[in-house]
Amino acid sequence: MTAITVVSPSSGKELGEVTAHTAEDTRNAFDRARPAQRRWQATPVKERRKVLLKLHDLVLERRDEILDLIQDETGKNRTSAFEEVMDVAITARHCGYAAGRLLRPKRAKTSLPGLTRTRVEHDPVGVVGMISPWNYPFSLTAGDAIAALAMGNAVVLKPDSQTPYTGLLVADLLREAGLPENVFQAVTGSGSVVGQEIVAQCDYLMFTGSTATGRKLGEQAGERLVGYSAELGGKNPMIIADDADLERTVPGARAACFSNSGQLCISIERLYVHRGIADEFIPAFVDSVAGMRIGGGHDWETDMGSLISEEHCEHVAAMVDDAVAKGARVLTGGRRLTDLGPTFYAPTLLADVPEDAELFREETFGPVVAVEVVDSLDEAVLKANDTRYGLNASVWANPATGSKLASRLHAGTVNVNEGFAAAWSSVGAPMGGWKDSGVGRRHGDGGMLKYTEARTVAVQHLMSISGNTLVDPDVFAKTVTTALKFGKRILR
Repeated sequence: MTAITVVSPSSGKELGEVTAHTAEDTRNAFDRARPAQRRWQATPVKERRKVLLKLHDLVLERRDEILDLIQDETGKNRTSAFEEVMDVAITARHCGYAAGRLLRPKRAKTSLPGLTRTRVEHDPVGVVGMISPWNYPFSLTAGDAIAALAMGNAVVLKPDSQTPYTGLLVADLLREAGLPENVFQAVTGSGSVVGQEIVAQCDYLMFTGSTATGRKLGEQAGERLVGYSAELGGKNPMIIADDADLERTVPGARAACFSNSGQLCISIERLYVHRGIADEFIPAFVDSVAGMRIGGGHDWETDMGSLISEEHCEHVAAMVDDAVAKGARVLTGGRRLTDLGPTFYAPTLLADVPEDAELFREETFGPVVAVEVVDSLDEAVLKANDTRYGLNASVWANPATGSKLASRLHAGTVNVNEGFAAAWSSVGAPMGGWKDSGVGRRHGDGGMLKYTEARTVAVQHLMSISGNTLVDPDVFAKTVTTALKFGKRILR
């Protein structure tokens, strides 16, 4: 078998090699997963909960080991890596306790109360295929898998080839937590081989990545008539109202824009600042961003790490250079930090970005933010919504003002006086994108129930609704008509 060499983007150090598995290897993983899934489905929910709660404890106990690996594979700073650890622990606890409630059969309304008794049941879909990204390789692997496992499914995962060791660590942690063999398997390899075979074999597909790839996978899932959920790209806006608290807004906006070096689907790339506060906010924000500490290593003091690869750094630099060549002004940053290494780019603020610049509308997925002054909050909302994406948005304002603005924004999550973490960490609420930012949701009840098939069971009493031979058809029709009219009055 061929191998994939894994290199740390921040240090350039070779971390090791993993197997580039074949399509046959991937099919074999599904063959192992199917009988394992049936046994796991038969495991009482309380026992499944114990596994997830044990995972919660293991993640916290082995925090530093996990943080080191995430940083080594991604180049992100330690605070951004800790977001992943915290997220997985919270998700494991939430799903562990929520699964029993969601899987419990529920009574449903019927057209003829007393004659029909109806319940809704949920069975796991079977073996869930997951294709996870490099930017949050722990959170967006373990977090999605936890929800599927809690509902009784097995999982076959393809971790990104740039961050495979984190996906393999998830498998080790789940095994140590007590998950039976073959219920979760990580298959390393390319998207064109392993990824495509997962799409061909799975009973449900979960994908996080680019909109372009998400469209192709959606077509394939649709052709097979299997469920599909995807969190895709974003060009996320932030609105700074004239009544925003600057002491909170400046550091909050910096975190929203530059966490994980801006390589976050829900990070902010567009900033709309009300003219009434622009002269105070923009200089303070520029100073704050210019003072960020950039570097590699495992210390907690670094504000931002590297990008994932030299190739991606070149892509980000090209988008900035294109904008500047077309008239954008660099307020701070706008350059590669070659003294730190080939994957480092300065946190960048741009003004006067013209509409014909690529980064005006397209996702940069890096530490680059366009700042624009607006004359009113209505203008800010119009500009914020003027995008084909709709993943996340942020508003900094008096809570009453911010709450009203939030309800006008076309995004799956909107944070008021926070960049992204408040909505993301609200695991009891749905998270996902509008428009070109995805389909389906993670988190919330829907983010777990999507990994199930619903079954409606209706038990009829006394007489049949159709094919009734006990009552004259005319009498039956009149009786039902009267009952329906009466039912409408009492249910108003």
